[in-house]
Amino acid sequence: MGAPIEKVPIENKPPSRLDKQLPSSFRGNRDFYEESRWRKVLRKLKEEPLIPIGCAATTWALWNASRSVRKGDSANAQKMFRMRLYAQFFTVTAMCAGGIYYNRDRILSKEYKEIQEKKKLQEKNNLWIKELEARDLEEKEWRKKTEKVRERMKAETEERRQKLEKKRVEGGRVTRAVNALREKLTKPNDPPDT
Repeated sequence: MGAPIEKVPIENKPPSRLDKQLPSSFRGNRDFYEESRWRKVLRKLKEEPLIPIGCAATTWALWNASRSVRKGDSANAQKMFRMRLYAQFFTVTAMCAGGIYYNRDRILSKEYKEIQEKKKLQEKNNLWIKELEARDLEEKEWRKKTEKVRERMKAETEERRQKLEKKRVEGGRVTRAVNALREKLTKPNDPPDT
């Protein structure tokens, strides 16, 4: 857009709502930011708690198996390797079952996010339209005020011109009257013809 319109105070009145700085619809808003990684991890842990449990059980079984191997206890090591295998099976099963179970929720969540984004975009558009309408209203008021000033100045100029014209006309009449008197005074008095 062009340069900002300079506001010239014409009348003494309190500032209107339009005189305040309007919020720009392009400024950052925390509601429009995406979800942080930490919050996403916490949300995923709450949605599918069996997967981290299975991962923890797998890690525990593997750690115990390695400890048993170091001690030389092969029976316990074999037992822990089997436990690791069961824990991994449990984790993969939980992932697949969670994927199937939460698939509907993911689709609904995706649709909800799309709706929210559309809503946010609509809000941004509405804010922008309000801002444009406020600017348009401000410009219309400014034009009305400048038009009033122009009309007032035009009327004052016309009034001055009429006064000057009147003085000139009156001055012209006076000048003609003075000239007529001078002529009468400067002419010799002729006797009337009889």
